[in-house]
Amino acid sequence: MNNFIVVPSFLCLVIFPLTSAYFIDIDAQDEQCFFDQVSRGTKMGLMFEVSQGGFLDIDVKITGPDGAIIYKGERESNGKYTFAAQSDGIYRYCFSNGMSTRTPKVVMFSMDKGERLIAQRQEGEDAESQNKLEDMIQELSSSLTSVKHEQEYMEVRERIHRSINDNTNSRVVLWAFFEAVVLVCMTLGQIYYLKRFFEVRRVV
Repeated sequence: MNNFIVVPSFLCLVIFPLTSAYFIDIDAQDEQCFFDQVSRGTKMGLMFEVSQGGFLDIDVKITGPDGAIIYKGERESNGKYTFAAQSDGIYRYCFSNGMSTRTPKVVMFSMDKGERLIAQRQEGEDAESQNKLEDMIQELSSSLTSVKHEQEYMEVRERIHRSINDNTNSRVVLWAFFEAVVLVCMTLGQIYYLKRFFEVRRVV
């Protein structure tokens, strides 16, 4: 999403970092790729987190326009990777669940583009003051993006931990119920055995 801010006499238009967050389902033995076209020198970033499925791991690969591998990770649960585009073209982000034979995975990820600042200088404008203002806006923009990412990350982590807690609680309840059933069966068995042991049999 693009956010536009008008700053009188200094900047005519500011475009904050472009951020796209997604939740995707990746079936077993499947791979999903996403593409982003950028210009040379653009700062790019990828943040991902496996929220559900198996051992919460996924294979990640980032390739450039020339097919060269920029980043590759295997069986990762989460990660954050940033780099600068070395050339113009389409960059590809791929998530592979090839290591799994039957378990699908749910992955949350976001693709970021670095700050793009469009400035329009006016006659008689103080260049130093403008540069300071641009730096402050870029720093604020980066901070807001980082906060957004941390919120998304904490939301996914909270969801994962809640799922683990619910699963553990269910197992504890089932185990307690099983123990109660076993205890009742042993008690009835002991009563029956003692009753038979002290039973007086009459011989006719």
